[in-house]
Amino acid sequence: MGLAWPVRHDQGETYDMASWHGGHQTEEALEPELEIVDAHHHLWPVPISHWGAYDLADLRRDTGTGHNIAATVFIDCGAEYRTDGPEALQPVGETEFVAGRADESDRTPGPPIAAIVSHADLTLGAAVAEVLEAHVAAAGGRFRGIRHSGARADDITVGLSRTGPPAGLYGQDGFRAGARVLASMGLSFEAWQYQHQLDDVAGLADAVPELTIVVNHLGGPLGVGKWAPQRAEVLSTLRQGLATLAGRPNVVLKLGGIGMTRLGAVENADGSPPRSDQLVAEWGDLLRFAIDTFGPDRCLFESNYPVDGETTPYVVLWNAFKKVSAGYTPDERAALFAGTSRRVYRL
Repeated sequence: MGLAWPVRHDQGETYDMASWHGGHQTEEALEPELEIVDAHHHLWPVPISHWGAYDLADLRRDTGTGHNIAATVFIDCGAEYRTDGPEALQPVGETEFVAGRADESDRTPGPPIAAIVSHADLTLGAAVAEVLEAHVAAAGGRFRGIRHSGARADDITVGLSRTGPPAGLYGQDGFRAGARVLASMGLSFEAWQYQHQLDDVAGLADAVPELTIVVNHLGGPLGVGKWAPQRAEVLSTLRQGLATLAGRPNVVLKLGGIGMTRLGAVENADGSPPRSDQLVAEWGDLLRFAIDTFGPDRCLFESNYPVDGETTPYVVLWNAFKKVSAGYTPDERAALFAGTSRRVYRL
């Protein structure tokens, strides 16, 4: 798979994603009546890295491109942390920020931000309860869980996750103690890792069976760096890992991340974004394997916007998901696009 970079991101430049998408022919939304809960998006009011700012107005632009987006779920991205006070409580600033945007989304036309997942350091063990309680208090009834990334690739092409996770994070005693606190409060955990780390997630699922674990981005099949020429091996490892996780009833899987450049992206020679048929050709078999392995009632489609917007327009991404899932029954598709998200995030 090639990489489709709209600008020279490695030079630290920002780019206008909307203009790049709009400068090329896009698609009309297919099946505009099909209800969607976008289970994974971010917000940041100031430019972060090469993405630029992505705030409520930008989200509304994307969710307003023709698909029936009924609600969205915000997922941790390190935005608007507090800059003072105890370090452990600084991530609560993100929940405070998103809660304000969610209130605005309730008052204005467009889908509401119905749930918030932020960050807390689970290695705090029992002490993480104070942080989680602060998130709950700040979220206005929308707080549903935390993400503490374990994604680690030891390859400069991929880079280290924002939280700088050590190897074996999900197996640490302190982390698992924090995970038990999370579960005791009825909150869920978002696991972000790569394909070679899925056994770590299975170990966490076994150690804390009462915890709902939401695996992000199709399990994280890397397609850059040393993994770029090893596509068959990556997919074999991923399929084995997903099959193992499917045997843990407390694990569900997000279907998305397919526009992330680190996972490998569809390349067009003219620099244009891929069409939905190209995404289906590249990712369709793997997405259907995941659905068949976990079952539609344990899978959630996600946009991962604006990150997947590096390569894929919002309307095209959801068209691809609709084409991939065309062979499933209406009830199964209803679960994939909205029902599982509603249940998992208690919308």
